[in-house]
Amino acid sequence: MIDLYTWGTPNGRKVSIMLEECGLPYRAHAINIGKDEQFTPDFLAINPNGKIPAITDDDGPGGKPFSLFESGAILVYLAGKSGRFLPEDLARRYEALQWLMFQMGGVGPMLGQAHHFLRAAKEPIPYAIERYKKETRRLYGVLDRHLSRHAYLADEYSIADMATYPWIARHEWHQVDLADFPAVAAWFADLSKRPAVVAGMKVPFLN
Repeated sequence: MIDLYTWGTPNGRKVSIMLEECGLPYRAHAINIGKDEQFTPDFLAINPNGKIPAITDDDGPGGKPFSLFESGAILVYLAGKSGRFLPEDLARRYEALQWLMFQMGGVGPMLGQAHHFLRAAKEPIPYAIERYKKETRRLYGVLDRHLSRHAYLADEYSIADMATYPWIARHEWHQVDLADFPAVAAWFADLSKRPAVVAGMKVPFLN
């Protein structure tokens, strides 16, 4: 059994989507980051960085209990455990990992900054808003150009798509109209029909 420690954020939901897609048995534990539950001693014992998501696996490598944090690392681990959603062909595998790293190093951090300065900052900071809105649209443009030639980020559905989808699901938070990026819109609509994506986006609660 896998225990998933998570909250209703894009980083949390990419892992719950993967768990649903793989059909691996898991239990979801809500870590309310609004109440700083990620900083409790029990959670810090699992993730010393104090961020969700994290997992523990009773049947880890060598059949021993195993804990893991960082959403991208968790996705790679689950792909290895299930043998799914990360191509065996090396060239295609590296393409999938390339787009996973694009999400981890670009889409997540930059869209997250757009979230903060557009929605959470105590007062508007025009320079920051302009900077992160501009970078957000640039990243949408990169995705759109690629997806205009490919059905999925790595040609076949993979952990790269699962990592990116929950961030694009908040396009309204970024003040982005998906109509401006038709290939992203088509990709988003396609993934939104997948039952595992629908189920994973509801973990650990509806909002």
